[in-house]
Amino acid sequence: MEEHGRLGRLKSVCPKGRAGSNPAPGTVGLVVSVTGFPDDGWVHSPHLSERAISWHAAGVRFSEICKNLGIPRSTVAHWLYGERGRRYREARATQRGCVVCEGRPEELDTAAYGYLLGLYLGDGHLATSMRVPVLRIACTAAYPGLVDACEQAMRATLAKSVQRVPKQGCVMVQACSMHWPCLFPQHGPGKKHEREIRLADWQQRIIDESPKPFLRGLFHSDGCRAMNQVTVRGKRYAYPRYFFANESTDILGLCAAALDRVGAKWRLNRRNSLSVARAGSVALLDTFIGPKA
Repeated sequence: MEEHGRLGRLKSVCPKGRAGSNPAPGTVGLVVSVTGFPDDGWVHSPHLSERAISWHAAGVRFSEICKNLGIPRSTVAHWLYGERGRRYREARATQRGCVVCEGRPEELDTAAYGYLLGLYLGDGHLATSMRVPVLRIACTAAYPGLVDACEQAMRATLAKSVQRVPKQGCVMVQACSMHWPCLFPQHGPGKKHEREIRLADWQQRIIDESPKPFLRGLFHSDGCRAMNQVTVRGKRYAYPRYFFANESTDILGLCAAALDRVGAKWRLNRRNSLSVARAGSVALLDTFIGPKA
């Protein structure tokens, strides 16, 4: 009796013997209910409706959408002109586009992007194995101002929402977007110092025009401002000094080139580290970098 009752309910929502029949060619669905689909006994996978709505927004004709998807016109009309289509159009109206994809990288907030690029090259990672790419920047937990600045740069550049994930000794600042790989073409498998790091032409133009935010990001990630102590003829002296260390010779070279552009004197103190020690150059960096906070 129970089984008979279940079959009866299934047939009541799948008229004309549709229960157990095969779907039309090119469709994907389950026989669940016909609610909301006047002439169709199948509830289709959400990606089909999303595809229909995106095609319609791109200007594809209604008849072509129905033909390509192999879905009844009444069902497609429900998707396009019903509540689902309205929500899609509202989302598209407020969606933040990718200026790099659209060929307008000059419209980026150059200060925010330059700073974020410096952070990424130092302590950043772009995970592209997920459905949506995730940009992660590891910020030392002892410097809440650095964490705030990182989040602000992400939001000003692309991110709609930013998460802070506490880790041991640091805070992972992260945000998801399909367009992070467009903004950071340096991403790739393996460690940064084991592969070539080169800026795209549009990135180089941004850094050439505004090197200070880029340097600030680099020194906030893999650099520091420290008091250097020396002893001369038995007398101890202390003076401020900037250090930047990175295993990638390419990233070290980008830092050196940016220092040249702002007129700061530097030298290599180790194979993977450079320092800025002259008083005038340190005073210059203090105007836009300063100690971490």
